[in-house]
Amino acid sequence: MGTHSRLQSPVQYLKGVGPRRAERFEKLGVRSGRDLLYHVPRRYEDATRVNRIGSLRPGDEATVIGEVVAKGVLPTRKRLRIFRAIVRDASGRIEVAWPGQPWLDRQISKGDLLLVTGSVGFFHGLQLRPREHTVLAREGERSDGGRVFPVYAATEGLSHRQIRNIIEDNLDPLIEEVAEREVFPAEWLESMRLPRLESALETLHRPKEIADVESATRRLAWEELFFLQLLHARARHEIRSRDPGHGMRSGSNLSTSFLDALPFRLTGAQQRAWTEIQADMEDDARMYRLLQGDVGSGKTVVAAAAMLKAVENGLQSVLMAPTELLAEQHGRTLNGLFETVGQRPRLLTGSVTGRERAEVLSGMADGSLPLVIGTHALFQEGVSFARPGLMVIDEQHRFGVSQRRALRDLGGSADMLVMSATPIPRSLALTLYGDLDLSVIDEMPPGRRPIRTGVRSYADRDAALNWIRGELAAGRQAYFVYPLIEESEVVEATAVNDAVTELRHLYPEFVVESVHGRMPPARKDETMRRFAAGEIALLVATTVIEVGIDVPNATVMVIEHAERFGLSQLHQLRGRVGRGAKQSWCVAFHSAEETPPRLRAFAATNDGFRLAREDLRLRGQGDLFGAQQHGAPELRFANLERDADLLEQARKRAREIVDTDPELSSRSHRALARELVDRHADREVLFAIG
Repeated sequence: MGTHSRLQSPVQYLKGVGPRRAERFEKLGVRSGRDLLYHVPRRYEDATRVNRIGSLRPGDEATVIGEVVAKGVLPTRKRLRIFRAIVRDASGRIEVAWPGQPWLDRQISKGDLLLVTGSVGFFHGLQLRPREHTVLAREGERSDGGRVFPVYAATEGLSHRQIRNIIEDNLDPLIEEVAEREVFPAEWLESMRLPRLESALETLHRPKEIADVESATRRLAWEELFFLQLLHARARHEIRSRDPGHGMRSGSNLSTSFLDALPFRLTGAQQRAWTEIQADMEDDARMYRLLQGDVGSGKTVVAAAAMLKAVENGLQSVLMAPTELLAEQHGRTLNGLFETVGQRPRLLTGSVTGRERAEVLSGMADGSLPLVIGTHALFQEGVSFARPGLMVIDEQHRFGVSQRRALRDLGGSADMLVMSATPIPRSLALTLYGDLDLSVIDEMPPGRRPIRTGVRSYADRDAALNWIRGELAAGRQAYFVYPLIEESEVVEATAVNDAVTELRHLYPEFVVESVHGRMPPARKDETMRRFAAGEIALLVATTVIEVGIDVPNATVMVIEHAERFGLSQLHQLRGRVGRGAKQSWCVAFHSAEETPPRLRAFAATNDGFRLAREDLRLRGQGDLFGAQQHGAPELRFANLERDADLLEQARKRAREIVDTDPELSSRSHRALARELVDRHADREVLFAIG
């Protein structure tokens, strides 16, 4: 195989393409022979089981293939224009009619070979009303009916038939080259019952039966997941090996005394997470772990114990939050938790100035200050730690890659614990954050009152608003949340301002204020502080409060136009209430004719992980990736529900390889290294140290 391989060649030099078609292929993301080979069919037309036209009878459900021998548009008395075509095969002919679709006259031509599926009726003779149709070939083009036809994503000036013909013309030489590039040992593929690469790609484009496509797709899903996990494994190794860990001693007294003094026992899930974190901190390699748990599941207590473990080993701990409000809230929480062991964390945010700021910076630099809580102010010039032992990042998805990397570098060889209150399925977590080890708190503390959720149509709104008045009159507080209807801060502000006007009219005796993305951050923070202090009874907001401060007195969450939100986002919003001892409520209004399935699921459970799995099932991983994280991988073949077993195996094998050969430099791993670069060279910055 020479250096100028067809796989690496620009697509324009392949048979049947040329410069003009290459420009059109560019719109489909097809730039090379390899891209063409991996251009996935959107669907398949099964022409292996077609009916003979001469055997059709009224009432049949049929699939036929035939040549268009006549066509035209027929007007009717009711001004309904019908496109009709006469289709013929060797056994006979039949009329095919598309009422109300006269434009098909421009798309279907005499001489075309047409595949049509639909029901057979009788109207002045046999007539087929199609549910689906595909032009298999134009007049003069080759066609071999009676097989499974792939239908490809197309673009203007490049039809799926043209793409199919180009792929067919180039498939054999491309696959011949691929056969030389199989990177997986035969025993791996046999153990997972997966075909070799060349067989999978041939089946993808030339399936003998539609059922054959499944095993081909799983093979391609496997390699997609494996190389993503290999990238994650290398990133994890780099983080853990660049600076050695502290290898903290076990059985010390500060964290143990703290946990013993708590007025409650850790849940089983909390204890499991704490055991995993302790083992990492005592290991000689650096910890790089994601602690995931629902709102209220007790992540902060586990993180607090980890911070004290670093302190008892003579090291410093820092917790970083995405906003000043959250940093201040963590400060209050941790000060309360640490009272029993005589520790007092200090705050470093943009609002900490003058002498107080100088004291904090000095204590961090000389090591006399062991516990610090901060925001991005930690990145500013002049900030340093004497003996960093643990970095905790809260709500890690709200920090960019560069900020997380900066915090890691600031911490030198410190262990890292990143926390997220956004439950996502394990398969999605391994795909997005596979470079981290994963601890999950999937159990709520006993005695916590579940939030009662009602999903209502707008016909019930007046009754709900009257009920809310009773809650406000009893001294409680409420949120009203509106979706971002367009990607425009102006529209967002207008929607919120209109709502404030309406609610002030409805509730003149209560203070109603708003927060939204168009407000200056200082004013937004001030409004949230007033709400937390009880000075505001009703807060109108967009999703800026999705991850926010705890307001124990807020017992009502109203979500307007709930059908516009995803399940995970709805659950995050609901988690803003239920923070105190009083019963809390969530009312989700929708304007759909029937209650959408995800809103029924939302009302049925408070379990964030169960809802996350349902969200993945309902919306698909593409939408979730887009919502979760910039730079998320595009999975063209893998389905995280169906292929969870492949993902686990991919992670295990990738880590085993990198543990023994981090640079993939051994002869047996060189092909894997080349393939990794081919697939992910442009993404390493996004994933390597994410």
